[in-house]
Amino acid sequence: MSASNKDPKRKKEFVTASRSVVEELYYPEDYQRNKEFLNKINFPGTYPYTRGVHSGMYRNSLWTMRQYAGFASAEESNKRYKYLLEQGQTGLSVAFDLPTQIGYDSDSEEAAGEVGKVGVAIDTLADMEILFDGIPLDKISTSMTINSSASVLLALYIAVAEKQGVSTNKLRGTIQNDILKEYIARGTYIFPPKQSMRIITDIFAFCKEHVPLWNTISISGYHIREAGSTASEEVGFTLANGIAYVEAAIKVGLHVDEFAPRLSFFFNGFTDLLEEVGKFRAARRVWAKIMKERFGAKNPKSLMLRFHTQTAGSTLTAQQPENNIVRVAIQALAAVLGGTQSLHTNSKDEALALPTEESARIALRTQQIIAYESGVTETVDPLAGSYYVEAITDRIEVEVNEIISKIDSLGGMVKAIEQGFVQASIQKSAYQYQQDIETHERVIVGVNKFIVEEKRPEGLLKIDDSVEKIQIQSLKKVKNKRNNSAVQNSLKKLKEAAQGTDNLMPHILNAVRVYASIGEICNILRDVYGEYKESVIL
Repeated sequence: MSASNKDPKRKKEFVTASRSVVEELYYPEDYQRNKEFLNKINFPGTYPYTRGVHSGMYRNSLWTMRQYAGFASAEESNKRYKYLLEQGQTGLSVAFDLPTQIGYDSDSEEAAGEVGKVGVAIDTLADMEILFDGIPLDKISTSMTINSSASVLLALYIAVAEKQGVSTNKLRGTIQNDILKEYIARGTYIFPPKQSMRIITDIFAFCKEHVPLWNTISISGYHIREAGSTASEEVGFTLANGIAYVEAAIKVGLHVDEFAPRLSFFFNGFTDLLEEVGKFRAARRVWAKIMKERFGAKNPKSLMLRFHTQTAGSTLTAQQPENNIVRVAIQALAAVLGGTQSLHTNSKDEALALPTEESARIALRTQQIIAYESGVTETVDPLAGSYYVEAITDRIEVEVNEIISKIDSLGGMVKAIEQGFVQASIQKSAYQYQQDIETHERVIVGVNKFIVEEKRPEGLLKIDDSVEKIQIQSLKKVKNKRNNSAVQNSLKKLKEAAQGTDNLMPHILNAVRVYASIGEICNILRDVYGEYKESVIL
């Protein structure tokens, strides 16, 4: 029984940020269609985990407060990490510059003008040692937003831990390592899909034996949403990517319960508060069913969708940037009410520049105020039973399953990407959202309504051009000082492994130990695998 049927005089149609119709009032029958789970959803920590992956959730342990940071040099980024840890951050999250993300050294032609600009520049183990200087890797968990070169950065992290005397079985953290979404929405790919999937499954197998507490992939819907998808598309495409990774791992001989407990996810926290809460709840439910019914997973940890959330960068405005503090607070609250395991809150000035120390602190304080002052952490799944939230949860579950069925009919996610289906779907949704803003159907405060005259803020963080010159000089010194014979021997063995079937990770680890650079390692793999060229979608 919908409210629109009850009130024929109501003319204006209200919709969520994803353009799903919002009724004036919700009733129990609006969400009780999903009766097979009605008994289960009352208990957090039990299948299908709609209400949370742990029975006590934040009553027992708060989410990890993990501010995404990294800029300029390893020295500068190390200072920022130590500052944030002093301010109460509970986990590190590393942002790498574009050359590092796509496997180029700072002295390559392709890197010109980009060194240290959107993240920290890392060329060799020498940089990684500086980045984590004074930070005990057995006492902190580290998330690294890295994909096509994830194997190299993980190897560098392990090598730093070895130098600190930390056993790999004590390392905790995550590499994003989600290459499929790079083809869909972000673009920092190097190799073709087949070869990229081989590297990913090699990481799964290596970590199972050597780095058991490490999250080997963070299957990311964040960038899909940033590219313009709806909430349901964000979850549907992300879980379809997850299915592809699970299938690839099983195909190379791994048992699902050997690697699935270390899979993690990464979602966007948008401003539409209640739709986002329903999105997170639905995502857990759908993934649990996929793992149990489709892949036959037996380990309860294989069924749990654990996820990190980052507030929505695409919603930040250069106009009236102080308003972004409020947007971020709402988005962070949605993530917490939805049961996130880890959270990054964006800074107010990120539509204009990299965050200053002050704005990064405000973003961290936003999490801390939610955690310690709002009261929402004192009970598990506090919005459960809301007719509206339960209806959203059910609606998104249905829409996600429809998306996954469509992708299955196209032959799976890799083929759906190759055919341009996923990209075209996101483009359509992004266009509609922008049209809504331009026609004032959707109000963005300070952009298309409540506009004021203002000057560009002062005190923004600017990366000096000298960073690139200094980084190139440092790389040259490392290459002159290292044992170049050992480097060439390690790269030769890596090439042989890439041409064969050996797991690549031990060879990459050996190469970084002797200070082979990211560019040298990735160029070896480029020689063997080639580079991916995106097809034009008309």
